[in-house]
Amino acid sequence: MSRYLFVVPPLVGHVNPTVAVGGELADRGHEVAWVGHPATLRTLLPEGALVLPALDDELERRIQDARRRWLRLRGMAVVKFFWEDFVIPLARAMVPGVESAVRGFAPDVLVADQQALAGPLVAHRTATPWVTSASTPAELLRPLKSLPKVEAWVDAQIEDLVREFVGRPTPDIRFSERLVLVFTSSALVGDGFPDHYAFTGPALSHRPDRTDFPWDWLADGQRRVLVSLGTLNGAAGQRFFGEVAEAVADLRGVQVVVVGPPDALAGAPDHVLLAERVPQLELMPHLDAVVSHGGHNTVCEALAHGLPLVVAPIRDDQPLIADQVVSAGAGIRLTYARVRAPEIRGALEEVLDRPGYAEAARRVQQSFQAAGGASTAADHLEAVVA
Repeated sequence: MSRYLFVVPPLVGHVNPTVAVGGELADRGHEVAWVGHPATLRTLLPEGALVLPALDDELERRIQDARRRWLRLRGMAVVKFFWEDFVIPLARAMVPGVESAVRGFAPDVLVADQQALAGPLVAHRTATPWVTSASTPAELLRPLKSLPKVEAWVDAQIEDLVREFVGRPTPDIRFSERLVLVFTSSALVGDGFPDHYAFTGPALSHRPDRTDFPWDWLADGQRRVLVSLGTLNGAAGQRFFGEVAEAVADLRGVQVVVVGPPDALAGAPDHVLLAERVPQLELMPHLDAVVSHGGHNTVCEALAHGLPLVVAPIRDDQPLIADQVVSAGAGIRLTYARVRAPEIRGALEEVLDRPGYAEAARRVQQSFQAAGGASTAADHLEAVVA
């Protein structure tokens, strides 16, 4: 049997796919560990999972503070801040812990999230085989290719980091030359990628969720909609949630679950439920549509259940993901910053009432099922060792 070490940032959407893949590997008798921020990981991993530290609470707090500041930026300041104040500092902070984990756990393969660059840095320093975990396909599609000077600047930041920790040039550490696990399918991103890019579809198994939910609130004979801006954007979504509340205020025959902070809605009607957290995967089979910011995890979870979407992307990879949903015919895109209640209501009624959206979502669902999810990812990881 082999040993696999997952290197992950303190971000829920980046940890979740590794939970499924790690669980599949463990079921096959392999030894599996995660290295990152222990407090974050222990809330997401099954009890008894081996967690190794690479970020203490103070460092994690600084990283999350940087992420919150990043949310307030616009334009090219977003890209600059993302690399200079998040990805690069996170890599520097995690290298000592990841190196200690590699030397102590002695993995046969290191599986590094694309935003946890400490993984490939340490892999090169210790001659450990490594592969990429791409929790979103954004980097694979070169989102800055239309801005060559900006793309070159990003490349230079990565090259400087490699010189600092490895001391010699390496291929792009965002993409392993052995294996890149991509948790989506060609139905969304198309074809034409190198052979060692494995499109597995979303990996959703083995994920524990200890979140309570008032299941008896769900009424028979009602259609149901989930509204979520994700774990990072929800606190900043006051205006959007207000427009949603107005959009669904007199929407009959539909129950709406809104995931947001306690003050996200004022005086919500009985058919609207506000919760700070929900057991999202467990809730998906009970839904008819999802309103989302375009986070890759939420979008793929919805499509994996054949659910059409209304997508209002905010930043980062979200516009790209939203365009993929629209191109697949599985949803409608709105403009987050300017959207008003009538647009939200119109889009929601359209994806609920026009069967073409649900049919397109089910076609994507079928492509995900064919891709194999965590089982296929585990097959590829075993092949790296073999």
